[in-house]
Amino acid sequence: METHEYPNGNITVIWQPQKCIHSAVCVKTLPKVYNPKERPWIKAENASPEELKNQIDLCPSGTLSYKFNTEK
Repeated sequence: METHEYPNGNITVIWQPQKCIHSAVCVKTLPKVYNPKERPWIKAENASPEELKNQIDLCPSGTLSYKFNTEK
C-alpha cells in the first residue's frame, strides 16, 4: 500500500491515500497543515507534534497515522 511521510520534529505524519474516505476532519481541524489544493497538501511543520497527534487520533478512516522519531 502506498504511503507518504511528512516529518515534524519528533513525529512523522503518515498518509495512506487508498484508505481516505474524504471526511475532511483533518482539513477542518488543522487547515494550516492540510490543504488539498496545495502540493504537498500536508505541511506538518505548520503545527506542533502534539497538535498533529491529537488531530490524527480523530481520523475516522485511519488514512492518517503517525510514528515517533527516535534518535539511535
